[in-house]
Amino acid sequence: MFLELSYSSKELRMNTHVNVIIPDKKLESGESYKTLWLFHGLAGDHSSWMRSSCIERYANEHGIAVVMPGVGRSWYENTAYGANYFNLVADELPAMCRGLFKGMSDRREENLVGGLSMGGYGALKLALRRPERYYACISLSGALDITRKNRAYSLEEWRSIFGFDLKNASELEGTDSDIFSIVRKNKAEGKPFPKLFMWCGLEDSLIDANRDFDSLLTELSVPHKFTFSEGDHSWKWWDMHIQNGLKYVFEE
Repeated sequence: MFLELSYSSKELRMNTHVNVIIPDKKLESGESYKTLWLFHGLAGDHSSWMRSSCIERYANEHGIAVVMPGVGRSWYENTAYGANYFNLVADELPAMCRGLFKGMSDRREENLVGGLSMGGYGALKLALRRPERYYACISLSGALDITRKNRAYSLEEWRSIFGFDLKNASELEGTDSDIFSIVRKNKAEGKPFPKLFMWCGLEDSLIDANRDFDSLLTELSVPHKFTFSEGDHSWKWWDMHIQNGLKYVFEE
C-alpha cells in the first residue's frame, strides 16, 4: 500500500507532506514490521524516492514500511528561522505514523534510517544522535562535510539554518550538527552504534568527505561497511545501492 499524506506539523508550524509505503503482506497478516525512515537530498522532496527509484519493490521484497518526509533544504536541522526539522523526523513524524499504522514498532531493532546526499547526512545525524532508536543506517553519497572545509557554500543559507550569528561554516565543527564530532563523542561515551552501510561513487564530488568519514570510523574501530566504486551523484547509482544497503542490513 502506498499513501501520500498531508498534515499540519506543530514543529514546522505549517502543513507538510510525507509518502508512506506499507508492505501488503504485513497488513494482511496483522504482523508488526520494520520501518525505514528514508530521506531525500538537497534538491528533492517527499516524492523523490518514489519517482526516481524502485523503493516500493524493495520494500515489498523485504517486508518493510518506508516513510519518506519532505524537509526542503533544511539539512534535517532545527533551523534558525524556527522550523524544527530535526524534531520533525526524530519525534513528531514517528509518533504520528505509529499512531496511524499500528504495525510500526518503536523498538530499536525494528527501525532503520537512510538517505542520499543531504539525506545521507541527515540519516547519519539522526542515527548517531539517537543511537538507542535505530539499529541500522544507510548513507548514499552523504553530504557529510557540514563544516565545508573543502567546498563552496552559501553563508546566507547556512545562517538561516544553523544560526544567524554564524560567520563561517567552520564554526559548526564540534557541534551536534557535525557528525564527525558526534562519532567521537559517542565512542568516548560508550554509546551503541547502528549497523552502518555507506556508499559513494568515485566520480562523486563528495568522495573526499566520505573517505574522511570512513577513515575516522576505521580509526575509532567503529564497525561499518563503506563501499567506494564506480559512480557519480545520480539516481542510477542510488537506486542500485539502496538495494545493496538493504540486503546488507537484512541478510548479513
